[in-house]
This record gives sequence, C-alpha cells and structure tokens, in this order.
Amino acid sequence: MKPVFLYRSGLLVSGLLDILKQGKRNLSMLQPLLPTLLEQRIVLASGSPRRQEILKRIGLKFEVVPSKFEENLKKSSFAGPHEYATATARGKAMEVADRLYSQVKKPDLIIAADTVVSLGSDIIEKPADEEDAFKILKRLNAKTHEVVTGVVLVVPSITGAEKYDMVQFHESTEVCFGDLTDEMLKAYVATGEPMDKAGGYGIQAIGSSLVQGIHGDYFNVEGFPVYHFCKKLVQVYRERSAPRTDQHS
Repeated sequence: MKPVFLYRSGLLVSGLLDILKQGKRNLSMLQPLLPTLLEQRIVLASGSPRRQEILKRIGLKFEVVPSKFEENLKKSSFAGPHEYATATARGKAMEVADRLYSQVKKPDLIIAADTVVSLGSDIIEKPADEEDAFKILKRLNAKTHEVVTGVVLVVPSITGAEKYDMVQFHESTEVCFGDLTDEMLKAYVATGEPMDKAGGYGIQAIGSSLVQGIHGDYFNVEGFPVYHFCKKLVQVYRERSAPRTDQHS
C-alpha cells in the first residue's frame, strides 16, 4: 500500500502554508509555558543551524553548547534506527549535562537530538565526501526512505536521587524521492549542500527539488520534530508542577 503524502511536488505553496500553520499551533501549545521557559537556562546540545532556527521560530531562548560526544556507536548493536538515533542523542545529552551540572547555575533544560536516514535496515548518516554523497543519493533515488530523529530532554531531578532526569522520544517521517538522473544528482552534490546532512540532502533548501512527497512531520526531516517536542515539553512541565502526594502516609 502506497503512503499518502502530505506534501507533493506541484503543491509547494499550499504545503508551505500548512507548515506555517503548524508552526503557529506549536507556538500556541507552548504559550502558557513561555513565561517560565524565558526565565530558565535552556541549552541546546547541538551546533546544527537548522535546529537552532526551528527552536527560535517557536519562541525559545537558549544557549548553544555543542556536545563533544563521539558519535561512533556500533549500528549493528541496535534493533533499528529509532534505538540508534535515541542512543546517540542520549550520549550527546549526558556529555553536556555532566559538564554543565558542575556549574553553579545549572541548566533547567538541555535539548539533544540526532537525526538519521534509514533505507530498509540500513542506517545512513552524513556523507564522507562528494563521491559518498552521490552513492547515497543514488541509493535513495526513486525510493521511499525514513527519516528518524531521537530527542532527549534533560531536566533537574525531582527526587534528588540523581543529578538529573532524562526524557527521551523519537519521531519518524517517510520521504519519497523522485526518479532523478545521475546528472541531476551530481549537480546537486556539486552545490555542496549534501555534505553536512544525514542522507546527503536538505529538504529545506535545494534538496527540496529531489523530494516527490513526505508522509509525517516536515520539520523532522529538517532535523527536529517540532510538534512532538512541544507536546512532550508541555507534558514534562505539567508533571513536574503537579502536587506530589506522599505514598507512605
């Protein structure tokens, strides 16, 4: 059964309008929390300009502290791309948390994420060079692949038993490439855009011309699942502000 795509070539204008509307809904979802969030120390454990831009769009103010975690986890030791991406995001989050939680002013929230592309059982990350970028795009050509982002949120521990608590989740989006010629793929590689992106393309820029359609969260393909993040953040803050009852009274 073929997926029903929410975004198709030829419907770019309406697709962008849907994206803008979704951004407004996410802002509305966080609006009750913003006064609290704006007073807190929020850290993004990533140097990704795409993630920074996405978080700025929804009104967050944050520091950028790129993680020093070595992203060298053995892919074959994980059941699938969701587990692998989440484990990598967890490694990034813990490395930054361990550094910053030794400071007097500890972060109130650390955000870490990792995005991978998977084709079947194969996990595809950033290309090593232009030749590798072309090979990756050739594999994705005229096929549907999955973009998976693992996200980990670090917040101060409520109980005090640990330094911090972690909340983790993932989001998946299906992306279908059009049937493109080698000449087209090589021309795209020559732009240099594929080199720092999982799967060797960026849907937010020139790479959008390769994409026939998507099924799922567009922002996840950019590198950060906005809706799922906002929903989870609201849940976390509600749970932490709820009155605690003494189970042993």
